[in-house]
Amino acid sequence: MRFKFDQLVEKIIDYRGKTPKKLGFDWKENKGYRAISAKNIKNLTLVNEDKMKYGSSELYHKWMKDEVKRGDIFLTSEAPLGEVLYWDSDEKIILSQRVFALRFKKEYYSKFMLAYMASELFKQKLQARETGTTVTGIKQKELRKIELNLPTTKMQKFIGNMFYKINQKIKVNTKINQNLEAMAQAIFKHWFVDFEFPNEEGKSYKSSGGEMVESELGRIPKGWKAGVVSDFGNVVGGATPSKKRKDYYTKIGISWLTPKDLSLNKNIFVSRGAADITFKGFENSSVKKLPKGTILFSSRAPIGYIAIAKNELTTNQGFKSIIPDVKKGFGSEFVYCWLKENLKLIKSKASGSTFKEISGSGMKNIDAILPNKNILNSFQNMIHSCFNVICKNERENAVLKNLRDTLLPKLMSGEIRVPMEVAEQKN
Repeated sequence: MRFKFDQLVEKIIDYRGKTPKKLGFDWKENKGYRAISAKNIKNLTLVNEDKMKYGSSELYHKWMKDEVKRGDIFLTSEAPLGEVLYWDSDEKIILSQRVFALRFKKEYYSKFMLAYMASELFKQKLQARETGTTVTGIKQKELRKIELNLPTTKMQKFIGNMFYKINQKIKVNTKINQNLEAMAQAIFKHWFVDFEFPNEEGKSYKSSGGEMVESELGRIPKGWKAGVVSDFGNVVGGATPSKKRKDYYTKIGISWLTPKDLSLNKNIFVSRGAADITFKGFENSSVKKLPKGTILFSSRAPIGYIAIAKNELTTNQGFKSIIPDVKKGFGSEFVYCWLKENLKLIKSKASGSTFKEISGSGMKNIDAILPNKNILNSFQNMIHSCFNVICKNERENAVLKNLRDTLLPKLMSGEIRVPMEVAEQKN
């Protein structure tokens, strides 16, 4: 059946014009009620939570005359337009800049509405009614005019529950990966910065009186050396085949990544970006093929995106990638963690007027402490399984996102039909 958005909603909470100063208050730091703005909603989840503002109890009660409830759906009205989030919490929050909170009537299943509003179809309807010049967005009165077709209540529940469960599984996998990466990074720091790796008796080296010796980089464990990044492996720059040659680019060829690909893909392991190049483009340029396990490091615009190549690929000149020297004990996981730990140091070596960049020679010659091979192997053996789980979860998330973004829209449009007895069983 066809409805106007206005017919579906019980309430639209809209405080987009409010600020603490208008109400006689200021934001607080890390205390009170969290304020959620458009900057905090991305890909159906909360982001940038560490940068959220906080309001006092007095500000909250003066601001939130209508409170957000569990089951409401947040919709960003501009910058960016069309990001959605299902509020599955009893936490009381301040609805801040550029966000609507939508409460649907009981006869319309809110989890289905989440699925519908996350679809490209709904985003197109939003864009058709957006206004503005420098920053475009949608006003509440225009949002209410949007028309949409809805299936039966039983089918809404079937699609909505499936969509919600897929997203929950993606979130669980993502959280597991974040915890595993944080654990790996903590172990790296404990071993290679604090020098508290286990000695032959299994005790922490430095605090148990392990011998330290002087080096060019300060006091380091006996048997370790002062070196540079190029000691980890081969530092390789990328390149761009001629844009004038259309026959150098293809949809299926040799994967060719830019820093933008890593900015859009937050995974540790990457296999491809937005473009592929042909063998001819590879052969007639200074592009270099990088093996599986190469650590990709964006050296400009911006500096500091880091990922591990899941297969053979190539990059543009915005990278200074490191092919680890595994014969010396430097595995992908060690190099990845080292770059993460020393990002501030690397950025300090950048130069340039228009934009900062790390040159090839600059990257190669950054100071680095070189542990002995036995410690490197022990670290690699311990951490490798963590990264294997991360890779598996990222692969599973890719499958789930493809299912969510391809199958569910077909169900919503009626292109694929589910027998009603199946839909009833799932509910």
